[in-house]
Amino acid sequence: MSESTVVFSTQKYTYFQDTFIQNKAFEKGKLERKVFPDGESYYRILSKVLAKEAVLIGGTVSEQDTMELYDLASGLVDAGVKRLTIIIPFYGYSTMERAVKTGEIVTAKTRARLLSAIPQSYLGNRIVMVDLHVSGLQYYFENGVHTVHLYAKPLILEAAKKLGGTDFVLASADAGRAKWVESLAMDLGVDAAFVYKRRSSGSDTEITGVNADVSGKKVVLYDDMIRTGGSLINAAKVYKEAEAKQIFVVATHGVFPEGSVERLENSGLIEKIIVTDTHHNAKAAAQKTDFIEISSISDLLISSVTDF
Repeated sequence: MSESTVVFSTQKYTYFQDTFIQNKAFEKGKLERKVFPDGESYYRILSKVLAKEAVLIGGTVSEQDTMELYDLASGLVDAGVKRLTIIIPFYGYSTMERAVKTGEIVTAKTRARLLSAIPQSYLGNRIVMVDLHVSGLQYYFENGVHTVHLYAKPLILEAAKKLGGTDFVLASADAGRAKWVESLAMDLGVDAAFVYKRRSSGSDTEITGVNADVSGKKVVLYDDMIRTGGSLINAAKVYKEAEAKQIFVVATHGVFPEGSVERLENSGLIEKIIVTDTHHNAKAAAQKTDFIEISSISDLLISSVTDF
């Protein structure tokens, strides 16, 4: 890149902005923010961005954060950036990526339409996302938006080796992630395992067994996203009952709603969890307990811009 790219972020993702500007290819974008007495948000772009390339980093971690991302992106295009890259480390709404019951609204798609409505910079807009819960989500975007799906695979492999050493079993919490876990296990040169589930009612499932021998072995459980941790705890119980020696967890997105980290740690089943910093809750959790460790995805995000 011949000139510096100006980097902005939403309020909860300033830590990535700080990392980006350590690279000489980027300069820090300055904003003025305030909230009016009636709760409305005020934003003002203070940096000169006319005819410059810009990066905006922000996750759709809540409705307010999604709207902040939309407002800032629209403002940058209106201010004349020549190209806009929007980096969404954590794309929320993946719980509703498809409709099962009649009348259900697929919010993963409606939010993609919202972000697709951001005005186009004259060299186009690009949206970069990381380890989507369902890879097809990137095709929900419209109006010529170029989407990029980044995989955190190198970080996951490194974290698994750090926790498991040279002799461990890479496992998933259910058969739904079995193919991806098997692919990771092949790269690591270790065995893969997953648990069998049986639906006991319309809304409940029970784990009935493990497909591989984990007796006396370290088990590293992989999942793309940790929310309440319920499925991980249930799977860890089964692996423990199968006489696994130690259980660790690796995941990309640590969503960690209130009480979930304590629930996982207090279960006494899991030794340690390594997650990336795609969600601001993961950063906060790692500052409170050694049970959570962060493997930063910042270099991968920076490469998505500098290598473009």
